[in-house]
Amino acid sequence: MTGYDHLAPGYNALHGEEQADKARIIAAHLQTSASDTILDVGCGSGLGSQFMKGIKTGIDPSTELLKQCPFTTVLGNAENLPFPDKSFDVTICVSAVHNFDDPKKGLQEIARVTRRQVAISVLKKSKNAAAIERMIREVFDVTDVIDQRNDKILIANVRR
Repeated sequence: MTGYDHLAPGYNALHGEEQADKARIIAAHLQTSASDTILDVGCGSGLGSQFMKGIKTGIDPSTELLKQCPFTTVLGNAENLPFPDKSFDVTICVSAVHNFDDPKKGLQEIARVTRRQVAISVLKKSKNAAAIERMIREVFDVTDVIDQRNDKILIANVRR
């Protein structure tokens, strides 16, 4: 059982509005199409990618949250993504990177499996928010930073 399994029954009620706000911002900036493949890392119940068009796959370590997710999911973590290189057009990670055991490795894995763009939101109150933002800038070419109420959302291209 992960730390989020016990929160699963009330997760959407507790975080739904806040996640929807971030999801709208990300969807507007990435502007995916119905044929795009999208990976949602730390997808939880699927709130972070709810407004994106495309073929979605989610990965999360919480079995109970994955049961609520309305698209294809995989039980796992960011540091060991079970997908071939360049499997997805776009990858998002909404308010999850601060929970990674090894944020740098997780970001490198996200870069490995993504062809084009990423959107990663960093929880401002996280004790390692500044370090995570630096890591994102080391791994990706950041094109935009959106200051959202609780998070900084970094939009970036995958380096070739």
